[in-house]
Amino acid sequence: MSLLRQPLLLLARSSQVKRLVSTMPVSAGIVRGYVPGESTDAVVAATAALVDDGLTVTLDHLGEDTTDRAQAEATVAAYVEVLKALAARGLTRHAEVSVKLSAIGQFLPDDVAPEGGHRLALENARTICRAARNAGTSVTLDMEDHTTTDSTLAILRDLRKDFPETGAVLQAYLHRTEDDCRQLAYEGSRVRLCKGAYNEPESVAYQDRLEVDRSYVRCLKVLLAGQGYPMIATHDPRMVEIASSLASRFGRQPGSYEFQMLYGIRPEEQKRLAGEGETVRVYVPYGQEWYGYLMRRLAERPQNLSFFLTSLISKK
Repeated sequence: MSLLRQPLLLLARSSQVKRLVSTMPVSAGIVRGYVPGESTDAVVAATAALVDDGLTVTLDHLGEDTTDRAQAEATVAAYVEVLKALAARGLTRHAEVSVKLSAIGQFLPDDVAPEGGHRLALENARTICRAARNAGTSVTLDMEDHTTTDSTLAILRDLRKDFPETGAVLQAYLHRTEDDCRQLAYEGSRVRLCKGAYNEPESVAYQDRLEVDRSYVRCLKVLLAGQGYPMIATHDPRMVEIASSLASRFGRQPGSYEFQMLYGIRPEEQKRLAGEGETVRVYVPYGQEWYGYLMRRLAERPQNLSFFLTSLISKK
């Protein structure tokens, strides 16, 4: 699988391949299965359909590793726009947004952001959080590779002074995450726990799948035993079963935690869980950067290729 990394990264920069993927009936259908569209109208329509199915939603305007200030500002504007559109449709009780800080300036160089990328990202995140509150919803800060963790958690702490509803994301494959869970398992704290999708070095992350699973369960126990609101992000049937069992053990009632899954992955399972009274939130990416997003996710961890291919065969 590691041999696929460089070819996938090269394909991510190819506009010709993007056009081919977009226009071929089979591949275009696959893309729409995971990214409902590029526009605000398209993603609001997809959100409304999911809400009609008894699901909740978090929207991710695609883009990351921004090196241009204008692009960062355009991303902020896109979030403000989609939040207004969700409010106009009466959907913000069921939908929030997820934001990658690298998309709004976190690592812009000093010649582009003299105030520093960290501070620029904080101010841009404040703008989005303010728009979300005005719309009647909230923001979750996505987590990226391990080099961003300290900066992201520092921005989270600053944001929560004025916007305590801001959600965090932690990745179970990092060695540090169990301790981070303990720090964040306080009342009112929303924490999404995922396994992690980046290709991280052994010095900071578990490499063995079983070790990652064990870490995920340990982190789940910390969050479910705590006072916060755990957001259990997994498609793994075994982890869903374990999480349900742990929630019962710790006296958690439905509504005091939620499950999260990606748009297009196991949609029937999403509806099944929601039908049993669980809160299920669907992570919906959208925007013009869908192609690079899809290819980079595969390049970061090419094992994801088999996961996506499997999901095409079985939508359960």
